[in-house]
Amino acid sequence: MDDSSPVPQERVLIWDRIDANKWRTVLLILSFVVFTALFFAAIGTVIAVYAGVNPEDDLTLTIQIAAATALVATVVGVIMYYAATATVLSISGAHEVTLAQEPVLYRVVENLSIGSGLPMPRVWVIEDSAPNAFAAGRDPERAHVAATRGLIDKLEKRELEAVMAHEMSHIGNYDIRIMTTAAVVVGLMALLTDMMLRFTWYGAGARRSNRGKGGGAIALIFLAVALVFIVLSPFIASALRFAVSRQREYLADASGALLCRNPAALADALEKIAADPEPLESANKATAHLYIENPLKEHKSFLNGLFATHPPMDERIKLLRAM
Repeated sequence: MDDSSPVPQERVLIWDRIDANKWRTVLLILSFVVFTALFFAAIGTVIAVYAGVNPEDDLTLTIQIAAATALVATVVGVIMYYAATATVLSISGAHEVTLAQEPVLYRVVENLSIGSGLPMPRVWVIEDSAPNAFAAGRDPERAHVAATRGLIDKLEKRELEAVMAHEMSHIGNYDIRIMTTAAVVVGLMALLTDMMLRFTWYGAGARRSNRGKGGGAIALIFLAVALVFIVLSPFIASALRFAVSRQREYLADASGALLCRNPAALADALEKIAADPEPLESANKATAHLYIENPLKEHKSFLNGLFATHPPMDERIKLLRAM
């Protein structure tokens, strides 16, 4: 490495960075849980009002309706959760490799697995010249790591090791489980929102026929507030999900730097990945948050910043160089 690289004035301890990111993630996840509960409460309110029940007078029934909806959504969500990993690997176009097929990549992952004490994940390669990588799976025992051909060809071995240390840290930190769960919840919210809007549209006549039983103006106020909240929920949930994702990226950077004992190598790798102009052809918005860097080359804007899957690359590199 070039010794003339600028040394930041501020120094950052890796352990302090890890602790700070863990606490921020916990707060974001708690916010996500509370928001999900409010989402189902709003659904219960809408169904109750359309059934002729005033939520103000019969809160118990409203809660029961919301709980029943949440139970059905949970069953669908569990099915989606267990199918998510296979779906992601299929969408990405990855193929599994062995030690004989990809000795350099396989040995790097194997050594990091031994050093971290994690089970050896299954190793996959995506035949694409854009440098990138991701980890997937439900837990360390069922984990997968994937690297693009561009990452293998364009990075030095120490940089490749640093990137894979980042991905192994996602596995060790259980990010793969957190982000899969968050993605499933956001997807279910979008699906339920669409169903509720259709229900509201087609149920308008039924609502008029139940107006006398539904509590009049107060029920309509409850209905209006609940509908607005339901419509906005997928967007707010997506923003929360991406905020969690950004904090997990910071955490994986710090943990990966600790695992490979070379923060500068990860910083150098991120610089090369960010500078590469090629988009990853197989990536899409559903899987973009899994990669070490956003594979979709998007224009910068306020909304793209709010719904960004990754923290700013300059900030990540700055923090790594300060470690």
